[in-house]
Amino acid sequence: MSFFGTFDTIITIIGYAREEATFEKVTQEAKRRFERLHAVFDNYNAHEGVNGLFFMNREAPRGPVRVEPELMDLLQYCKEAQPQTKGTVNVALGAVLRLWHAFRDDAEYDPAAASLPSMEALRAAADHTDFDQVLLDPEGNTVTYLDPRIRIDVGSVAKGYAAQLVAEWMLASDMPSFIISAGGNVVAGNPPRDGRLRWGVAVQDPDGLILGNAAGSLETLFVSNLSVVTSGDYQRYVVLDGVRYHHIISPDTLMPTDYMRAVTIVTEDSGWADILSTAVFLMPYEQGRAFVDSLDGVEALWVLHDSTVAMTDGMLPMAKSAGATSK
Repeated sequence: MSFFGTFDTIITIIGYAREEATFEKVTQEAKRRFERLHAVFDNYNAHEGVNGLFFMNREAPRGPVRVEPELMDLLQYCKEAQPQTKGTVNVALGAVLRLWHAFRDDAEYDPAAASLPSMEALRAAADHTDFDQVLLDPEGNTVTYLDPRIRIDVGSVAKGYAAQLVAEWMLASDMPSFIISAGGNVVAGNPPRDGRLRWGVAVQDPDGLILGNAAGSLETLFVSNLSVVTSGDYQRYVVLDGVRYHHIISPDTLMPTDYMRAVTIVTEDSGWADILSTAVFLMPYEQGRAFVDSLDGVEALWVLHDSTVAMTDGMLPMAKSAGATSK
């Protein structure tokens, strides 16, 4: 089953069920849950009857606003998770990211008129990115922006977090044998029921996508009950004066980084994998390698600028190039 539009990507669900009716029932409910979470976490569009992120960014500067419980849960999750990323991930960077989003829109629709955000404007926006200025009241399910110019953007975590919620529901459903692919976010449930022990997940060749060869891959990872999340410079970007500007912005420099082409994280929780893929992509390879090696239950694969593939020792048993198979 595949569907488009949710989280601005194609989401595909493959699963093994005893009956076709079970497959249809489970995948339709999974689709409904993805659509609900997209409406809650959407930063750019209002959704009728949903007090989601768009609504919160509009109303919370004026005082406490009641938000959807899924959004409150995500904000609390980010409060706990992002301090572990060594300052590389900040969901309160929305004021800065909006300037880059506007630049990408301009470059897409009128490249001749597009210009980079000025550093002056970026620094002014960066003065309003302190997540501590977002007051959460879980008991009342309300959010208040103490800084009225702060804006939240959960692009570094929302898709992975949503995929994890849907996967957890599916694991408890009548079809726990499945794999979800949501763009660069993959969650593998229980193994396939065809004799294989693991699902195969392709790691995209960045140059293949840019050149239009979406089938090109650099590696295949074999996993079950794990998440595989990739961040890279090759899906959302614009080229201006021969320079590619991707969408992953460093909170330190307020600019896209240029350390690597892509990084893939494998760990149990898809939300955590999503945050980590952003964090590690924003670190030089040596720093990112040391960071990942310090984490329990986390493995990584890097695609460097010369197309070299590097991976942590724990990734090797999953990698086809090191002899791993689905058996």
